[in-house]
Formats: sequence, C-alpha cells, structure tokens
Amino acid sequence: MKIYLGETGLDKTWQETFPKTVKCHKCGKTARIMFVAFEDNEKKYISSLYNNMEDEKFWVHDACAIAVYLCEKCFEPNALINQA
Repeated sequence: MKIYLGETGLDKTWQETFPKTVKCHKCGKTARIMFVAFEDNEKKYISSLYNNMEDEKFWVHDACAIAVYLCEKCFEPNALINQA
C-alpha cells in the first residue's frame, strides 16, 4: 500500500478523484485531507482479510483506495473509500 500525503494523493483512486475536503460526519464542519492510502500491485490486499457478504456483512472485494480526512473543528477522523 502506498501512502500519499495531503492533496498529492487526491488522484490516487480507482474511481473519481477524492475531494480536498468533506463534511465531518460528527459535527458537520469541514474535514481536510490528511492522506490517501492506495493499493496497487500488492501481495496481499485488504479485501483478503474478510469475505465480502460473509454473515451478510459487507467488505471490499478488490483493490481499494482510502482517503482519510481530519475535522478542523472537532478533530474527528473521516474517510472515503472506493475500489477497482
């Protein structure tokens, strides 16, 4: 997994570009990008940790990209994820 700090990772995604900021799920204020974690050519993927839909629980089924944000008001982490 490769880690990209700040805005340098916004285009490291399997789908559309990640936004610079998101609305905090806890307080509703602005959460700014901290880093993007991007799986590409890994030996083992996050998807291999659990079976998707095992016991009716969702899990990723392919390589993923995860953008992690931090709220500038309440310090709550927020995340967006997508997969190939």
